[in-house]
Order: sequence, then C-alpha cells, then structure tokens
Amino acid sequence: MNKFIEHILYTMVMVEAEGKVLLINRPDHLGFPGYIAPGGKVDFPESIVEGAIREVKEETGLIIKKIEYKGLDEFCEPNTGLRYMVFNYLATEFEGELLDDPPEGELEWVDIGKIDEIPVQDWFRRRFPLFFRQGTFELSFIWDSQTKKTIKEVIKEY
Repeated sequence: MNKFIEHILYTMVMVEAEGKVLLINRPDHLGFPGYIAPGGKVDFPESIVEGAIREVKEETGLIIKKIEYKGLDEFCEPNTGLRYMVFNYLATEFEGELLDDPPEGELEWVDIGKIDEIPVQDWFRRRFPLFFRQGTFELSFIWDSQTKKTIKEVIKEY
C-alpha cells in the first residue's frame, strides 16, 4: 500500500450576492485560465476557514462574514503519494470594496445562470452547481499521472 508523502490543503469560496457570483478571469500565464472562484492554498498553521477568508481578501479585497461549508474535492496521485484537498465554501455576506488591481486576474460578478456562457475549466463547471444545492458534496479522484487517466472517481451529494 502506498503511503501518502504530501498533503496539500486548498480552499475555494463562491461569493454570492443577488443571483451573481464573484469570479476571477485568470490569464493563461497564471495556470487554470478562464473564470474561477477565489481560493488557494491554506498556510500552516492557519485553520481551513481562516485560509478561505484570507484567500478571498487577498484575491478580491472583500472580507467574507458568513461562510457555509459545501463540500470537498480530493485528488490523489498514487505514483507520487500526493493528495490535495479543496475545501469548498459558499459566502453570502461580506464587506469591503473590490481591488482595483487584483493579483489573480480581472474580477467580475457573473449571473449564476450564465456559467455555461463563459470560459471555465471542466472541473470547475462540474463543481459549480453543487455550491447552490442543499447539503454537501464530495468529489474524490485518483489520477495516474503516468498514464494520464483517472483510476477512480467518486461523486456524491449528501
């Protein structure tokens, strides 16, 4: 049995207001080009929620006040022992002003119903509707980087 060598923790926060979500239009050179929700790596030793709040502030300028846990994405790579986990949240209350020059890309409020009309990564499109359903979700993938194939995929809603 393969031991996990490295665990990396990330957050993603869907900031919602009046039927719209705040997304970042990331340029190609930053990786994951297209629209994506704010989030990023959790710094040690901050808590997961502290990391989510910090990432939203750094990337957008907003301070989220009400945050709801929505689910977990988990990606494992057995050849390297890498496991990274993305803790997903929905924020519906916030304060502050959007940054004039955000570090990750242009900020834009997008109608929730228009997500199929903008460029997003496939994994983000699959995850997007789960933020707005009752309950929580779990997406778990085992990916073989050598064969470039998914070995196992689990998608559940609770």
